[in-house]
Amino acid sequence: MFLTNAEANAIAARVAAIEARTGVQVVAAVVGRAARYPEARWKAFALAVAFAAAGVVAWAWLRPGWSVMGAPLGGTVAILGAGIASALIATWSERCERLFVRHNRAEVEVGQYAEGLFLARELYATPSRTAVLLVVSLLERVVVVRADRGFAGRIAADEWDGVVAPMTVALRAGQRAAAVEAGLDALEALLVDRGFVATGAVPTALPDRPLEERGA
Repeated sequence: MFLTNAEANAIAARVAAIEARTGVQVVAAVVGRAARYPEARWKAFALAVAFAAAGVVAWAWLRPGWSVMGAPLGGTVAILGAGIASALIATWSERCERLFVRHNRAEVEVGQYAEGLFLARELYATPSRTAVLLVVSLLERVVVVRADRGFAGRIAADEWDGVVAPMTVALRAGQRAAAVEAGLDALEALLVDRGFVATGAVPTALPDRPLEERGA
């Protein structure tokens, strides 16, 4: 869906290697979008209307012989047409839609999506409660790491930011698979540094192959 078969297989192999080394269950997910943002269309509409109205007024100043008051229908059509066109572009173009979504709102939505995915996939069911979910949301270009409670006291909350940072850089460059792989590399380094070492066979109840979902 979002990854090629070769990319998905490479990520699955990387996840299996990390689990075998650390004993931690890891799940990676690539999501199309975490939420719908209807306000993006209204913001695009309002911005285009404002610029179009300014353009009509400027045209009236530059062309004294032409009056907005004398041609109200033409000015109104031009202004509304610009707004509607902008709203349609924001509806069909994810790149344009992203411009009108506040980053903090996007982070909240992706965080909630990750929480729901963690529960839906029952990642909390590992014996030691040490499952980690990496979520890459493409529309928002936001990465979330959701770790189970088994890491409490061993890995501080802000230390997970070291996993998110390299993923975000790759994601903003449009490199989906590279974003996941960068996160896996950073995650493995963090787990090993904190002394997570597999002491026996690691159960494989959770999928090694990355999850791919269209999202909201």
